[in-house]
Amino acid sequence: MPNTKRRRLVTSVVAVALGSTALAGCGSSGDDSDAASGPVSLTYWTWAPGMDKVVDLWNKGPGKKDQISVTVKKQASGDTLVTKILTAHKAGKAPDLVQAEYQALPTLVSNDALADIAKNVGDAKGKFADGVWQQTTLGTDAVYAVPQDIGPMMFYYRADLFKKYGLTVPATWEQFAATARALKEKAPDTDLTTFSANDSGLFAGLAQQAGAQWWTTAGDKWKVGIDDAATRKVADFWGGLVKEGAVDNQPMYTPAWNKALNTGKQIAWVSAVWAPGTLTTAAPDTKGKWAMAPLPQWSNAKNVTGSWGGSSTAVTTDSKHKEAAAKFAAWLNTDGDALNALAKESGIYPASSSAQLSGAFTTPPAFFSNQPDFYTTAAKIAKTTAPAAWGPNVNVAYTTFKDAFGAAAKDKSDFSAALAKMQSATVADMKKQGFEVSE
Repeated sequence: MPNTKRRRLVTSVVAVALGSTALAGCGSSGDDSDAASGPVSLTYWTWAPGMDKVVDLWNKGPGKKDQISVTVKKQASGDTLVTKILTAHKAGKAPDLVQAEYQALPTLVSNDALADIAKNVGDAKGKFADGVWQQTTLGTDAVYAVPQDIGPMMFYYRADLFKKYGLTVPATWEQFAATARALKEKAPDTDLTTFSANDSGLFAGLAQQAGAQWWTTAGDKWKVGIDDAATRKVADFWGGLVKEGAVDNQPMYTPAWNKALNTGKQIAWVSAVWAPGTLTTAAPDTKGKWAMAPLPQWSNAKNVTGSWGGSSTAVTTDSKHKEAAAKFAAWLNTDGDALNALAKESGIYPASSSAQLSGAFTTPPAFFSNQPDFYTTAAKIAKTTAPAAWGPNVNVAYTTFKDAFGAAAKDKSDFSAALAKMQSATVADMKKQGFEVSE
């Protein structure tokens, strides 16, 4: 069908976080009418390390019994993999299964690359937090993937230095700002943390926690709300702290950032559940000195967190064995043995709620051996994950964020203006692609 019409129809299919009725569109169902009787061979594109060892459990166990074998094909992650999937799909040669980040799902669905597997995996819903499962349904009755891993956000801090400087762990963002200022008064050369413009996912997660809905639909049109009240609140908050010098304005993941964490020049980090692994290499001399707490809240009445990272397992519309592929996807992300293997071999934090307190997660990360309740606390935080609202051109929004906010952070200029650039660039790109966007 013509591109413009297809773009209009799929807006309802990818109506992220909306309960509106989906139009028929061009989406493919999860029917497996052409499934072969007898042995089935599936191909799975994934970037997770050690996935071949996890899949071996399937091939030697449930897969062998059901005559469904899976072959892992290691891929790059991020936009590179999305582009490769879409290229393969245009040729009708996409693999049966793909690992897809949550924010990539709308792009893949809007290009008719992912199948609706609701009738095959719908009963798995109860194994995941509502805010996590919602990201694979895109606000509809369809299910386009099974959640695999998540990145609930939390607050990490140097417990020893908080004690040294007489600081209290902030429960609200207002207290966070006060803590940053108090630290500057006591130790002018030390920062509570930094605002980094080199990872769009961090800012998206903070906006998500504040209640932002960056992409929604109304009727047959998209609405882009990147410059909404919730996100402006987050942008103004961090922009104000940067402008007054209460926090640093340098990017993360640089030698300078590593040194700041390792030497105690920066004593806190707003991050996600996977942070211990990063700290192990970035700040090796600080092992056992950190602690983790829930993310500060915008109000004492709220208890919610955002997401930074995470991925799912999806079945493609090109697969000739969708039912078999969906069966494997459900096993991979809900079976106890599979989840334990994923934790051990791939180092993931499972999306499945039950797995977050079992297997590899009964003891704290080695870097946080001083905090026995690390994973118990993490599981409680994960359940408070706010719904996310992704759209079909997250890559454009993220790239514009890095450019606009990178310049604003460096110059300590207006973050609101940077947010407006992010909004306008995203809308312009959607119109260029043929999506109908409400003004």
